[in-house]
Amino acid sequence: MSNKKNGISEIINHRHSLRFKLVGEATIIGALVGIVIVLNRILITKLSPLFKTLYSDASSSFLNLLKVFCVVILVGIIVGIMVKKEPMISGSGIPQLEGILGKKIKINWLKVLFYKFFGGILSLSAGLSVGREGPSVQMGGAVGEGFSKVFKRINIEEKFLITSGASAGLSAAFNAPLSGVIFALEEVHKNFSPLVLLSAMASSLAADFVCKQFLGLEPAMSFKNVDVFPLKYYWLLLIMGVFVGISGMIFNKGLLKSQDIYGKLKKVPVEIKVAIPFLCAAVVGIMSPILLGGGHDLIISLVNEGFTLKILIIFLLIKFIFTFVSFGSGAPGGIFFPLLVLGALVGNIFGVIVCSAFGLPSEYIVNFIILAMAGHFAAIVKAPITGIILITEMTGSFEHMLALAFVVIISYLTADILKSEPIYESLLERVLKNNKREAVLQKGNKTLIEVAVFMGSIIEGKYLKEVDWPEDCLLVAIKRGDKEIIPKGNTKIEGGDFLVVLVAEDRVSQVLEEIERIATKVVG
Repeated sequence: MSNKKNGISEIINHRHSLRFKLVGEATIIGALVGIVIVLNRILITKLSPLFKTLYSDASSSFLNLLKVFCVVILVGIIVGIMVKKEPMISGSGIPQLEGILGKKIKINWLKVLFYKFFGGILSLSAGLSVGREGPSVQMGGAVGEGFSKVFKRINIEEKFLITSGASAGLSAAFNAPLSGVIFALEEVHKNFSPLVLLSAMASSLAADFVCKQFLGLEPAMSFKNVDVFPLKYYWLLLIMGVFVGISGMIFNKGLLKSQDIYGKLKKVPVEIKVAIPFLCAAVVGIMSPILLGGGHDLIISLVNEGFTLKILIIFLLIKFIFTFVSFGSGAPGGIFFPLLVLGALVGNIFGVIVCSAFGLPSEYIVNFIILAMAGHFAAIVKAPITGIILITEMTGSFEHMLALAFVVIISYLTADILKSEPIYESLLERVLKNNKREAVLQKGNKTLIEVAVFMGSIIEGKYLKEVDWPEDCLLVAIKRGDKEIIPKGNTKIEGGDFLVVLVAEDRVSQVLEEIERIATKVVG
């Protein structure tokens, strides 16, 4: 983009007409993302049974067993070559997306889209313990960035389009449009501005519409006719929330540790590292196929079948280890579904124990499963609203909102007390450390950033002239509800304001961090 395209007057003038333009563009992006994800899910659906058949035939003869290992090693090496050619497709893809939005890294959107599409298909079809939602979000973001690049949109618009694509990706992955919107706001963009909300909603709904045309109306997981959990047993939810929070901490620590272990294998080629979980998938597929993949089938089985406590504990341990081995290798795949499955297993184990000990009807075990999934998500990702909304969409009922919120809060606080950091932030730090592909930004270019002022922050109630603003930035507007205030030295900042700041492109990351620090730091 030229300096003219990103000049101060162009950016400010463009912003005023941005709202309506974004809705239209986000809708187009959402439809495109929907098509990509539908194709991705269909191919996974076609390929997965082939691998399961391959694993089931392995026990019939030594020759078949040898054939299985040869096939999975070959597929693993192919995926490893993809990861080597484009390291940004490694893992979930959500941390990379957040790095792009923060102007900390750059990607080749077309290469990422291509390799993530096919690498994710092979990883998920082979049965690695990874989810499709991370790749879906990253591919959605790549579509949004590609749209922006092709049509030469300015930087501020590009950020919104990437976020819109990410929202559409999650919506299409789960058939849960509201979850896609909230996740984009809470985790990806970390900003609840009206512009983000409108664009994310438009793209999410468009993607959901496309998916429903091809894949049906039901969410990825649907829990129907679930009884409301009795208030008199809420003390049990408090205990479960603590256990779920501890499990979330173990998951985060284990995931990062697995990356460390793989990182120490410096002399081992990337292709071989990525092939390791494919071998593990073959072993798991031969011995216990229900544990293959992200865990959709396992969750359905937990709800519909009654496993013994011993079996559930074994499932939990194997799924933990399998997920660590799969994700730590760098194979393309998310952690969204596996962490939900692990939460479901913890909830099921807890439910079996308390129902047996306190005489609760066994029908309430499904409540523990569902509630633990939301709590596990909140403890690991630190996005509690997304966790509540996602499970609400899955159950198709708001009757469980109180119980969901209760467990989510307890789990979140437990993980916080145990000093468990948000997993995607931790993973982003490692991406930035391990990849030298920093964003090359032109000094002449300018862009706008928006930062929300928290209630009770250290700058709330202060006049603009009293605030120590970062260098190389200009406050051009304050959005207060429907009003847009032209800032002056004697303008008082209020909680809930959105600060619109003009900043040089090469200083975005630093300035954003500095302003967010003062705008979100609460007094005391």
